[in-house]
Amino acid sequence: MKVRFLDEDEELNPILSSVNLIDVFLVLIAALLIAIAQNPLNTFSAENVTVVKNAGKPNMEIIVKEGKEIKQYKSSGNIGSGQGARAGIAYKMADGSMIYVPEDGTSSTSDKQTVTNNKL
Repeated sequence: MKVRFLDEDEELNPILSSVNLIDVFLVLIAALLIAIAQNPLNTFSAENVTVVKNAGKPNMEIIVKEGKEIKQYKSSGNIGSGQGARAGIAYKMADGSMIYVPEDGTSSTSDKQTVTNNKL
């Protein structure tokens, strides 16, 4: 009687196929960890991030991450809604400066000549 335990064919050994599956799963886990680490909203990073989803559409969302705190703002779909009153008109000049002209008729002339030299 001859024992052929060590001369066994590798294709018939079920342990080898499970070792190959473990290798595949380790590669998948490493790829998922890399994807999570590169996510801008990763809670483990200390960066401040703002993400705008569906910009300019009625279902727009803004996600703001400051440190470990994440805030989500959803659009109501209404444009220009809110409380307040129109205070004046701002004009952008050809050189890039901005001029603000208040609409209130009782303001002084110095208010109407307010000029900011902010280059945009």
